[in-house]
Amino acid sequence: MPRHISHSRNESRRIGLVILALVVALVVAGMWWVVSTTAADTSAPTQTSASSISIAAETTVPPTTVPPTTMRPTTAVTNVATGRVDTLDGLVPDYVLPPIVDGLAPVLTKVPTEQKVVFLTIDDGALKRDSDLALLEKNGIKASIFLAHKFIAGDSQFYKKYTAAGHLIENHTMTHNLGFIQLSYEQQKAEICGMADFAEQQYGRRPVFFRPPGGPYTQVTRQAVADCGLKAIVDWEAKANAGGMDYQVGAGLRPGDIVLMHFRPEFPDDLGAFLKAQQAAGLKVVLLEDYLATN
Repeated sequence: MPRHISHSRNESRRIGLVILALVVALVVAGMWWVVSTTAADTSAPTQTSASSISIAAETTVPPTTVPPTTMRPTTAVTNVATGRVDTLDGLVPDYVLPPIVDGLAPVLTKVPTEQKVVFLTIDDGALKRDSDLALLEKNGIKASIFLAHKFIAGDSQFYKKYTAAGHLIENHTMTHNLGFIQLSYEQQKAEICGMADFAEQQYGRRPVFFRPPGGPYTQVTRQAVADCGLKAIVDWEAKANAGGMDYQVGAGLRPGDIVLMHFRPEFPDDLGAFLKAQQAAGLKVVLLEDYLATN
């Protein structure tokens, strides 16, 4: 073979090898570029997401300050019928106090209702302790307080603390005579009207309910109550006494029960017994005047 032909073929082979090497290098470089680009793309969303979260956090609207619907309103509600802030908490009573008929005031020993309410009444006023009022307030209870002039004449101003706290003063006679029903009409009227006048002067509200000393009453009593401008005689069928509960009917509190207590040394124990019975019965303590819509 001519030498120049052999030399030409060798040159061609070298050129081919160089071209092949260049191609391989280009392919490798291309693969590296693809891998690098893919890796960069896959990391980008993470950076974008973090940035978005940061921006969202900066632009988030502050939470609303409106309380949930299950919370009680912070503003007190006024009863349209009484003009007072009351204890009904939206409850609509299903009983209306009967009117005076033939000059005789009606008598309540309990409120005839199926609603799960109970009423606390506290008598006399002989023992005056701030701690008793504090116990009532601690437990969120308002009571109707039947005071007798005999027990409060020396310090009637003390019970302004109760009226300021939302409790209401009612009528328990001037002298707390346990033989009250033996008195004449004029004597009973003097006892009832005299205490009504005194309470109105001292506490700025005339009582609407009367409780006879010991509980008994007659037609004469009913007439005297009506003639003194009161709306009803209020007795009871359940009593917190000596650290326990006494029931005239049944073995526990019932809806509409009017419970009797006294301002006595055992007041904390009596109140504890009442609260235990009230909670066991699932009843809400409501002020009697609120439920009966009396001013």
